Amino acid sequence: MRWETAPSPQPLSRRERGFKQGNVMPHSSSENYQTGFANEFATEAVAGALPVGRNSPQQVAHGLYAEQLSGTAFTAPRAENRRSWLYRIRPAAMHGPFQPYAQHRPQRDFSAGPVSPDQLRWSPLPMPESPTDFVDGLYTMAGNGGPEGQYGVGIHLYAANRSMQGRYFYDADGELLIVPQQGRLRIATEFGVIDIGPQQIAVIPRGVRFLVELPDGEARGYVCENFGAALRLPDLGPIGSNGLANPRDFETPVAAYEDVEGEFELIAKFQGHLWRADIGHSPLDVVGWHGNYAPYRYDLRRFNTIGSISYDHPDPSIFLVLTSPSDSPGVGNMDFVIFPPRVLVARDTFRPPWFHRNIASEFMGLVHGEYDAKAEGFAPGGCSLHNCMTGHGPDAATFDKASAVDTSKPDYIDGTMAFMFESRHVIRPTRQALDAAHRQRDYQACWAGLSKRFVAPHE
Repeated sequence: MRWETAPSPQPLSRRERGFKQGNVMPHSSSENYQTGFANEFATEAVAGALPVGRNSPQQVAHGLYAEQLSGTAFTAPRAENRRSWLYRIRPAAMHGPFQPYAQHRPQRDFSAGPVSPDQLRWSPLPMPESPTDFVDGLYTMAGNGGPEGQYGVGIHLYAANRSMQGRYFYDADGELLIVPQQGRLRIATEFGVIDIGPQQIAVIPRGVRFLVELPDGEARGYVCENFGAALRLPDLGPIGSNGLANPRDFETPVAAYEDVEGEFELIAKFQGHLWRADIGHSPLDVVGWHGNYAPYRYDLRRFNTIGSISYDHPDPSIFLVLTSPSDSPGVGNMDFVIFPPRVLVARDTFRPPWFHRNIASEFMGLVHGEYDAKAEGFAPGGCSLHNCMTGHGPDAATFDKASAVDTSKPDYIDGTMAFMFESRHVIRPTRQALDAAHRQRDYQACWAGLSKRFVAPHE
């Protein structure tokens, strides 16, 4: 089996994935990516694979099949339309019948039972003790909506210690925003290969088939499954044209394909359930493609943080990386917000995030370092959930420290990367998340030390 990729000046490196034959994978470099966000890309791993002047000629070059992958309705406005044409060795329809796949930790019970308004926090998901790949390592924490109504999100953690071997996966319910916290991921897709590690993200569009390898042997991180409108860059408004995430920093892979036959497994997530089918070949057999519906990666360290401030602490809107819009302008089905290294220069101001209640619901994670509102208890790989109108803010120790700090000097926040999945809809934790051993059941105690400080004036 061979991986063939579009031309690159970099050499190819041999990788073994447990198949009967070795395969050649493209060496990771900037030359293996095309830059821009939702661009009309065109890339081929074999010269002449892309037809000229039409999308589906009577006979495609090299004996390939033409196939369109549509992420939006055909009639969606041009600016919103997302589709790509794939030229592949076999059509995607070629596989055996699907059967239910035994599953436990990926769940869809978002609407089951009442939702507590409690503040919730979890320690990192433990690494598995038995061999576990990316699919089997998914652990559903919370969510809302669902694929039936095409709105809302599913929020998952993953912890894996084995590359996917002889199996491939796709999600028909939503696009996947993958946020690694520990260990690198090599994501081989129908469109090419994406390499990411901590402080990078990848977005895999709805329906795209892929597998995940673990170059470091084990990996852990977060996944936000977006059931609603596809993620896009937010409008900048009064910020101007040069802030936040710049389109040129988003990278989409060049075409690469796998031509191999054997006994493989195709796992599908469809309507909240996992299904499996036998497939006699690799579905990553796209020799060339063109369009604007494709996976991509982004390095969070390239985010252009907006500052500085004169007083008060900024709200997280200025840290918005990607948004999935809803039917209400300015209100996100899901917002992906980061809290990167930054400078706070406000004087005579309480600098950490303020005590807060929000109509939106917030699920937070931490890639590395400390979050400035929770120095203790919020570990990298951990997460918290503060739902609609649930009070939250600095813990007692952070409040005391911030109240006594010298605000005449600039404040530099460094060595950290936290993030937030925020939704207009209440984020409902799953039963397994509520019952999990890694849930911190004493989380609320972090505010217990906030003593009464009010002194009434004398009459």
